[in-house]
Amino acid sequence: MSDAPTTEPCDGCGDPTTDALARVVRLSVDRANIDTQRLCPDCFADWIERYQDRLGSGPDEGDGGSSEIIVD
Repeated sequence: MSDAPTTEPCDGCGDPTTDALARVVRLSVDRANIDTQRLCPDCFADWIERYQDRLGSGPDEGDGGSSEIIVD
């Protein structure tokens, strides 16, 4: 087994992304895997922004700092 990082394409833009830089986004509902995407840092940042714009609950006023986004 080689110590070299694996390079696979980003599911967002198609550019090669090493394991060290890749982010994996998994969508699960009731513990069932619905979708998995391998994203480069730029596409991951875009994904987070879209998530917050479309699914966010708006401004954080009095929510006690809780978040529905869990990043492993």
